Formats: sequence, structure tokens, C-alpha cells
Amino acid sequence: MTGANELGELMLDPDEAQRKMERWAAGLEEKAQRYAAAQERTEQLRLTASSSDGAVKITVGADGGVTDIEFGNKARTYPLEELSRAILQTMHQAQAGIAGQVAEVMQESLGDEDQETRSLMIGTLRSRFPEIEEEEPPPPPAAPPAASTDAPPPPQAPRERRHEAPDDEENSPW
Repeated sequence: MTGANELGELMLDPDEAQRKMERWAAGLEEKAQRYAAAQERTEQLRLTASSSDGAVKITVGADGGVTDIEFGNKARTYPLEELSRAILQTMHQAQAGIAGQVAEVMQESLGDEDQETRSLMIGTLRSRFPEIEEEEPPPPPAAPPAASTDAPPPPQAPRERRHEAPDDEENSPW
């Protein structure tokens, strides 16, 4: 801020006042350019995670939105419920890295400038996309059920009809 004495000095020297305002405006313009560059780099961020068995691979942007999903051959063996769980878990793994990547971009683009805004923004990202604690990998897909002993026996071929004596044929409904 400008003190009372400094303001008076600026009023006495209009050229100095003009130079200070130009430096201040140039500083703001430079700061705006650094923020724009940081925003552009952040918008280009892509984070990818894969499930431990390679069944699912998901890429997300800095906003957490999914930009790509790939399925490995292993995904074909998953029951749908387990595949859904693997997709969500892998998506959360990718999203968990967003705050760190954005913080890195901001550090590179802005240095130590505007720590309060940066802390607020990174804090918001961390609350939206928390770090994931290491969990046990999902169990492998269940094997197809084995033949049950309670199942009905397989159908048998029809028996060949025996020809009886002529008097028995009269009683036959066929």
C-alpha cells in the first residue's frame, strides 16, 4: 500500500506516478499470463490408473471427469458386479492424483505467489478426490459353478417300444 507521505510525493511528481502505475499494471498483466498458462496446463492434465490385474484402465482429466476407459481381456471373465466395482475403484485411483498434479503445475507456473488461493484450491481438490489408502486387490472372478449333485438327472433317450402279443395291443391307447 502507498503511505501518506508516498502519496504526496506521487502527487508532486506526476511522471513518477505514471511510471508506478505502469509497473503495477505490467505486474498484473504478467500475473494474469502466468495464471492463464497454469490454467491451460491444468486443463491438459490427464491421469491414468489401471486395475492390478489389467482388466480396467481409466484416464481422467483435472476436473475428475473420465476421458477414456479401456478393458483388458481379463475384464471378460468378471461378473458384471465385480467389473463395476473394478471400474469405480480404478477411476478413484486416477482421481486421487489430481490434487498433487495441479499443485505441481501451480508451483511450476506461479512459484510461491498467492499461497492462500493455491491452498484453498488444492484443499478443495483433495476433499473432492481424496488419496486412496492401499487396499487389498479385488478377488479374482468367481469360477463358473460346478455341477451340483442336486441337479435333476439328464434326460434319457426314449425306450424302444416292445411289441406285445396281439391281444395286448387292443388295450394300448397308442
